[in-house]
Amino acid sequence: MPTGVALRDVREQLFGAAERILLRDGPSALTSRAVTTEAGCAKGVLHRHFADFDAFLAGLVRDRIARLDRRGAALCDSAGTGTVADNLTGVLTDLFESVAVAVVGLVTSRDELRARLRESTPTGVPLLTEATAVLAAYLTAERDLGRLAADADVATLAPTLIGAGHLLFADREAAPPDAEAVRKVVTTVIGGAVR
Repeated sequence: MPTGVALRDVREQLFGAAERILLRDGPSALTSRAVTTEAGCAKGVLHRHFADFDAFLAGLVRDRIARLDRRGAALCDSAGTGTVADNLTGVLTDLFESVAVAVVGLVTSRDELRARLRESTPTGVPLLTEATAVLAAYLTAERDLGRLAADADVATLAPTLIGAGHLLFADREAAPPDAEAVRKVVTTVIGGAVR
């Protein structure tokens, strides 16, 4: 690894390597050696930028949560356009076709990582909790625009969509569900609320 590489570049390189390992081999294959080998750098590089491997993993999860928050802002901006079902189908597919399912497996498999993430996500499953908040904000915006019933229970719809979406995409061995399968779940969940 060349010297003088900016910290952000090193972090992104290491996070990208960790994502590839998670997607290819699952959470049990994720070690500091595997990450640095995949990233093409010396093991010391990771430990130069993170106190330990769990600090690195917590940084990875928090970075992915920050990306989700940015996508959530774009989703809220889309309220009132397209159809609610299409917008939700798209966001659930984007969320769960990414590394999110693997990150959930990682979080649930590492006690120390969960403990560190409790500082920023005190309840629920990190990433899924934030994804639920993103959907709740979007559904609230659609309700305010009158595209969902005034009495639509956003606090129930959002986690139901996240849970159902997660289950659709959770099988790492099979091909991901197609858009029609995701849309069917979405329309079933929100069917009584759409106007």
